[in-house]
Amino acid sequence: MTWLITGGAGYIGAHVARAMLEAGERVVVLDDLSSGIAERLPAGVRLIRGSVQDRGLLDATLAENRVTGVVHLAGKKQVGESVEQPLSYYRDNVHGLTVVLEAVVAAGVRRFLFSSSAAVYGVPDVELVTESTPCVPINPYGETKLAGEWLVRATGKAHGLSTACLRYFNVAGAAAPGLADVGVYNVIPMFFDRLTRGEDPRIFGADYPTPDGTCIRDYIHVSDLAEAHVAVARKLSGDGGAGDLTVNVGRGAGVSVREVADLVSSVTRLPVSPVIEPRRPGDAAVSVASSELIAGELGWKASRGVREMIESAWEGWCLRHPEARRT
Repeated sequence: MTWLITGGAGYIGAHVARAMLEAGERVVVLDDLSSGIAERLPAGVRLIRGSVQDRGLLDATLAENRVTGVVHLAGKKQVGESVEQPLSYYRDNVHGLTVVLEAVVAAGVRRFLFSSSAAVYGVPDVELVTESTPCVPINPYGETKLAGEWLVRATGKAHGLSTACLRYFNVAGAAAPGLADVGVYNVIPMFFDRLTRGEDPRIFGADYPTPDGTCIRDYIHVSDLAEAHVAVARKLSGDGGAGDLTVNVGRGAGVSVREVADLVSSVTRLPVSPVIEPRRPGDAAVSVASSELIAGELGWKASRGVREMIESAWEGWCLRHPEARRT
């Protein structure tokens, strides 16, 4: 098997590339490096620099590398930015996916794994989010992911592709310091950033109907997520393929923002006294994945805890911000 990973030099993509290579798969990466970092990729992985919207490049890449399956991770993923730039998000996340699928169908590739998101659910009012929980996205990012799922399934049905859509929950951690997320968009790096600048971290809302009043989220270690991709890829490659598979990828356990703050303090050995800010519009009180379906279908479950996520993320943060240890 040869897998093309679009966006494979990104934070999640590089972990997926490494995990698939270690599992014995041949891996090729297509990435425009707008947010990806070439040095993240392990030896043995060919990097082709370019856009998923370049049909000619896609056709050549699929043919020259005899690609038999595609993992599509390329796209934009910042919720706030999507509200400000919906056209950009629909162009990159929906049109870009369309171009990739057109090339896949033309090349006769029969396996396609799509990077989706828990953002498709919007603000679910349930204790555990199952794959049958209604999808009501509340921002353009979530809309593009849901539209992407529809497009992948429809293409699979029409052209005989074996497809899978993975709905990621809150991804954190790193397999190695050099692979850590360089963005400051999620709660853990946001806490690190504030602490490094000598400022108190912020918690948005402490009056939710939860035990400590703060939001509860399901965090998944990026290495677990990468291993889930390997399990899905093997399912797609098996006899008869996977048909049409849509699964949540999470731990099935919730952790509150205040608990994350306490763990950050313990790991960094820095005092953390969060400032309570007003709630942000659209934040659900609780968003925790049911992980029963992926366990039943693939025999896969997450094995790493939140403390390990924070420890590995902190090592990566300090690699890029050595002053953080002296804060």
